Amino acid sequence: MVREAYEEELQEILRLYLHLHEDRVPQDSQYLQDTWAQILHDPNHHLIVKKVDGKIVSSCVCVIIPNLTRNVRPYAFIENVVTDSAFRGKGYATECLNYAKEIAQAQGCYKMMLLTGSKNEKTLDFYRRAGYNSADKTAFIQWLD
Repeated sequence: MVREAYEEELQEILRLYLHLHEDRVPQDSQYLQDTWAQILHDPNHHLIVKKVDGKIVSSCVCVIIPNLTRNVRPYAFIENVVTDSAFRGKGYATECLNYAKEIAQAQGCYKMMLLTGSKNEKTLDFYRRAGYNSADKTAFIQWLD
């Protein structure tokens, strides 16, 4: 089952992020709870999860960004694409990305974008098979921390 995350799934999602790039689950705090509430109640922020046998095994985030160009059409930004390492290669992340695409299309988005820090050719091929390309845009990042 692929769907948007439920409020009570925060800790499970944070544990899944250990398979992304996190080295620990953040300590519970008011800031964490406020951020979670903000994500859940933002109509443009979609935290998508794939559950298998009652466990969240894959996820991605799709943020719809309002825009004044392209005939005032929004675009979607995809982030935090992750699958539990024990469940990789089964198409679960693809299901999450397809769900994100359905959201973007329903919102009238003219494009979807994602960034990856991976140089792993297997990961890059995964994104290509999902319909993304690295030829149309050049990404630049300025880290603020």
